[in-house]
Amino acid sequence: MPAKKSPAKKAPKSMPYEQGAWAHVFAPRAPGERRYWLIKSEPDVFSFEDLERAPKQTTCWDSVRNSSARNFMRDGMKKADLAFYYHSNAEPSGIVGICEIVREGYPDYTAWDPSHDYFDEKSDPDMPTWYMVDVKAVKPFKTMVALPEIKGDPALAEMALVKVGRLSVVPVTPAEWEYLCALGGVA
Repeated sequence: MPAKKSPAKKAPKSMPYEQGAWAHVFAPRAPGERRYWLIKSEPDVFSFEDLERAPKQTTCWDSVRNSSARNFMRDGMKKADLAFYYHSNAEPSGIVGICEIVREGYPDYTAWDPSHDYFDEKSDPDMPTWYMVDVKAVKPFKTMVALPEIKGDPALAEMALVKVGRLSVVPVTPAEWEYLCALGGVA
């Protein structure tokens, strides 16, 4: 009896972006338009200071294993976009700096490394499931903007960080960006 063929692998699906809650971050851009993001890392894993000490103050932003965050990196983030660097699971958690996207989304090879903490045996190098971007440190905040301050500020009540705090990558509106930069002393 011949062996059954496995079904052909398909690329990870996403909701049509024009229908989603974050449609605006996937919409076509005006020439030279910059968009804004927030990325999270636990400071004991990789802090903003670690990014500043990295060669060329640059690193890959790997090991994200959430499909919404993956879509933001794969399809939303573009070179020259800026992101807040957020220390998560810290006392307190909060925004500590700014980084720039210096390489757009590309396959996250850590998913294929069995020795890596974020190995994903279902991820196929020929049809990657997970993506990453490269980020470069721009500048630290003079004053951390802590999560309780963000959550308690009515001007930030609609911020993605507040609405869907579990995601490690979220969009930030231009108005939120300016407001938080001022709070952090880097306006």
